[in-house]
Amino acid sequence: MRRPTSWAEALSVRAAAPDLLPIAGGTDVMVELNFDRRRPPGLLDLTRVPELATWTVFDGTVELGAGVTYAQVVADLGDLLPGLATASRTVGSPQIRNRGTVGGNLGSASPAGDAHPPLLAAGAVVELESVHGRRSVPVSEFFIGVKRSVLEPDELIRSVRVPCATGPEQFSKVGTRNAMVIAVASFALRVDPGRRRVGTGIGSAAPTPRTAPEAETFLAREIEAADAWASRDPLPAPVVRRFAELVAAAASPIDDVRGSASYRRHALTVMATRTLGWAWDEYRQGVPA
Repeated sequence: MRRPTSWAEALSVRAAAPDLLPIAGGTDVMVELNFDRRRPPGLLDLTRVPELATWTVFDGTVELGAGVTYAQVVADLGDLLPGLATASRTVGSPQIRNRGTVGGNLGSASPAGDAHPPLLAAGAVVELESVHGRRSVPVSEFFIGVKRSVLEPDELIRSVRVPCATGPEQFSKVGTRNAMVIAVASFALRVDPGRRRVGTGIGSAAPTPRTAPEAETFLAREIEAADAWASRDPLPAPVVRRFAELVAAAASPIDDVRGSASYRRHALTVMATRTLGWAWDEYRQGVPA
């Protein structure tokens, strides 16, 4: 195991030994090792790299170091990133939230990752770096297959940049129980009056986490046409229903041991309806535009 103590050293080790498996909280990696699903030649322990464990705010954007834990998000960022904070509260047990990291969730690229839908809804950008330089990848382009991402063998996730919320955000997931569970399906919604847009994120209902762009465009157009950003009038039931249908249509679920494809589509319809109702009620009650 290699244990760098600076970001520069971590990148150097990564370049020299790309077969080492990066590990931060270990909440995903250790499961794979314990079940003998992976046997890497060694580990690259990033827990001693201080640059990864901090977050900053600049020009309306939160930059989360890849080592920021779910517990930190819950404690510090509930006002700035309420959707991500809500999702973080649903992750495992307190022990898991104290160890698990947003960057580690991205690195595993699981379709069921709880952090992914709110990052997609927010239009986050993942910062990747190697000894050859840094590049920025929209999170909507980061995932390319089941547990596969655009991360190159010599790259590490440095941080993720997330625009601060200008309106309500919601997250919902369905599982076999209420806590410490992998999502059967999940959904995140960002109502963004500051940018006059709607953001969505779907989890555990396709080979990769994804957005529902047609649903986003439809709802933003309907709100604009009704001048509801300004009036904050209730959204008509047919608009809410059509939004939920478009969300479900954006998914490509499968049947597996946790749930059927038809159930996942139904769950997305219900979650989209509920989260939009919660978010719009919150907006009508006075969340600043």
